[in-house]
Amino acid sequence: MERYVEDYQKRRLTERVDIMTAINILKSQGYDHDELITEITKVFYVDLDTYNEVVMAA
Repeated sequence: MERYVEDYQKRRLTERVDIMTAINILKSQGYDHDELITEITKVFYVDLDTYNEVVMAA
């Protein structure tokens, strides 16, 4: 996900299913666990509590 998005253009990820979808896309593109949050927050505003719940459940 090599792109830069202006802050005002970022979509909010607050639903578990949306966060899981973003994680699955990044994993399919070869990103490892340590890179996920960095890459997701480049493109989205992420509910970090929900993100952590999703990551811990996976």
